[in-house]
Amino acid sequence: MLTSLKSSNWLSTSTLIRREYFVYYVFFLVLLFFTITLQESSFFSLTNFMNIIRQTTPITIMAIGLTFALAGGHIDLSIGSVVALSALVAAVLMQLVPMPVAVLGALTVGVVIGLINGLLIEWLKVSSLLITLGTMGVITGLSRQITNLESVPIIDSSFNFLFGSGSFGPVSILLAWTIVASLLGYVLLRKLRYGRHLLAVGGNESGARAMGINTVKIRIASLVIASTSAAIAGLLYAGRLHGARYTLGEADLLTVIAAVAIGGTSLFGGRASIMGAVIGSWLMGLINNGLILSGFSTNEQMIARGLILIVAVAIGVKEQQK
Repeated sequence: MLTSLKSSNWLSTSTLIRREYFVYYVFFLVLLFFTITLQESSFFSLTNFMNIIRQTTPITIMAIGLTFALAGGHIDLSIGSVVALSALVAAVLMQLVPMPVAVLGALTVGVVIGLINGLLIEWLKVSSLLITLGTMGVITGLSRQITNLESVPIIDSSFNFLFGSGSFGPVSILLAWTIVASLLGYVLLRKLRYGRHLLAVGGNESGARAMGINTVKIRIASLVIASTSAAIAGLLYAGRLHGARYTLGEADLLTVIAAVAIGGTSLFGGRASIMGAVIGSWLMGLINNGLILSGFSTNEQMIARGLILIVAVAIGVKEQQK
């Protein structure tokens, strides 16, 4: 009996370890696969890895933000549309006011939209899926309306350097953004009281409420974090591309959800991983980059992202059932 119990505990611990590090295993295997199959290309090079970082940093920032919303039991489908609106607001304001004010205006867009989403969800007791789907439509319409479908160039060299185009030798400044966002997200989720309360709310809302936690404020704050992260992603897109357009971020939602889900964050709340979300976003970028170098089309890349999301959701559902 004792031997059987020990064996059961070992299996349980082993399974937990495999789940926790699943995204790392997959990342290593994908990296190894493309390194071997694309030996004649420049896949395994610092230049290519920096290209992957440049492409994925906005996704990484959004994935970190969405991790907080999912940890609290909500999902935000409007983050892709927030990217475009915040980038356009920054670009338009930069023609009228100093750069720091324009950046603050773009971030305000994220904060306000997050508050609106949170208040509607918590006060009306409506599914976050439905509310953020509705706000996504509204924000997308505003993005198209604000400049009448026209792109807005950004010529401020300081902005472009800080928000995407800058580099220190071969190392992109976007790597610094990734590191800073990862550290802030980790500290907020794992080291501060807010993060502990958020996970408690997502894991057992009634239990958290019985402990005296203000579940409404906690969840609204998580949606503000998600939306503000999307606004930062919009600034990074605008800085890297030297301009803003209403199409920015419109195809990112699926990739962000896949990155967060495969990174170990539960789609049902109560469990989250910041580093998992980061590695998950890098994994998505690695796969896209490898498929492009292998000659796959955009359509085939979309199929690959969809399959990854299906696998991640399947794993999450199985874990929830156990």
